[in-house]
Amino acid sequence: MRAMEKNVNTENVRAQMRKGVLEYCILLLLAKEDAYASSIITRLKEANMIVVEGTLYPLLIRQKNQGLLQYRWEESPQGPPRKYYAITDKGREQLEEMNNAWQEIVTTIENIKN
Repeated sequence: MRAMEKNVNTENVRAQMRKGVLEYCILLLLAKEDAYASSIITRLKEANMIVVEGTLYPLLIRQKNQGLLQYRWEESPQGPPRKYYAITDKGREQLEEMNNAWQEIVTTIENIKN
């Protein structure tokens, strides 16, 4: 029973940590290139950052409402038009702040570990 509790707890911790950095990851991806939601999900999954549409869409909407993202509609060769998200100047400023905060956190954790 203990091993099962440990695995459940470990997965919960991992899920909470992922949630905490998901908005950062979205900005990192969109700083490289514009993308539509399902391609963002695919890229996050490829990076082992498990996410589902129900989690991603509210974050995209919140980041858009904060002025960090904008979107445009583009025709798709395979079906209906797609909503492409792009990072804004304000989003790039936020990303820079997140980069700095991330480096501080990593340094702090490394100092504690050593």
